[in-house]
Amino acid sequence: MKALVLENIHQSAVSVLESRGYEVDLRSGAMSESELLHALEDVTLLGIRSNTTVSRRVLEEAAPRLEAIGCFCIGTNQVDLAAAAERGVGVFNAPYSNTRSVVELVIGEIIALARRLPEKIQRMHDGVWDKSARGSHEVRGRTLGIVGYGNIGTQLSNVAEALGMRVVFYDKADRPAHGNARRMTSLAELLEVADVVSLHVDGRPGNAGLFGAEEFAAMKPRALFINASRGMVVDYDSLRSHVLSGHIAGAAVDVFPVEPKVQGEEFESVLRGLDNVILTPHVGGSTQEAQEEIGWFVAEKLAGFAREGSTALSVNLPQVLPPPLPTGHRLGFLHHNVPGVLADLNAVFASAGDNVIGQHLSTRDHLGYVITDASEPLSDQAIEDLRRSEHCLWVRTW
Repeated sequence: MKALVLENIHQSAVSVLESRGYEVDLRSGAMSESELLHALEDVTLLGIRSNTTVSRRVLEEAAPRLEAIGCFCIGTNQVDLAAAAERGVGVFNAPYSNTRSVVELVIGEIIALARRLPEKIQRMHDGVWDKSARGSHEVRGRTLGIVGYGNIGTQLSNVAEALGMRVVFYDKADRPAHGNARRMTSLAELLEVADVVSLHVDGRPGNAGLFGAEEFAAMKPRALFINASRGMVVDYDSLRSHVLSGHIAGAAVDVFPVEPKVQGEEFESVLRGLDNVILTPHVGGSTQEAQEEIGWFVAEKLAGFAREGSTALSVNLPQVLPPPLPTGHRLGFLHHNVPGVLADLNAVFASAGDNVIGQHLSTRDHLGYVITDASEPLSDQAIEDLRRSEHCLWVRTW
């Protein structure tokens, strides 16, 4: 069993996979589609971060043995989830592991921008002593507007309140407010009152171009802007114009529409060289603590799926969390979600005279997944009959 792990994922992931019997091929860089087409022929598990795209073509043409993909990050838009689901390839991510790291970066940037520290630091390096309070403010009493109130947005809300900031938020989903935070009924309403706007939305296609010229113009004069979510949600040409005009007093950006694929490659952006603009190389979740936690967490999910059939927290398959199986035999059956499939499966066990110990099942959209624990293993012929079923995607035994 072979695992291909890309993009310099933490050693904790390697340790977990090796302890489960996998031969791990660890590589520091990302892979292009053409490289993946040649690399996945004998790979069972694939680990990636945000710079490797797993397309439908890769899944259909180059991954005959692939069982699962681990996204060692929050986002999963770099994987064609529908194509993976059609092939029964489970996709897992780390939705919580780097939350604190992103929040701490954003808090640090809010304070740095409010104090205009990027300019102060650069002038000191240039040999200029500029001891002045001009344009420098405390964040206490300022209003933070959070766009996207999920795991990161809510924790940012809590920490910002502890610093004495007022918090307002806008999210299309119905999410409860934390602490004294106030929900805004629209993005426009948030922009009217926020001294700092921080984006924390996901990478779904509907969020592309979410923040552009109209939104920047609607922000309060001399407000601050932060994007640590996805590069494609912001029009950075518009941001540049509003920073140069002085309407936006400062900005911090950690994510970009096009990012270098390898370490040391030149970074290009229209935001380079602007005063009071912090540019970081997509490091929101890049702390040692977060990367170790992500490595362990996602690797455990991959191994749990491959070795025990668990799809808990899968982003594209029905979620089933079976209990440990100290004795007996386990069969996993991923199928099209149509009536009668479960009855047919149980008929196979009944015909074999096999006693079912436990059964765990779930559906998700057009897919169904059932794990059956039994006293005895089904015969090879019975398993082959299940595989030939018109509704079967795969059958696996443990």
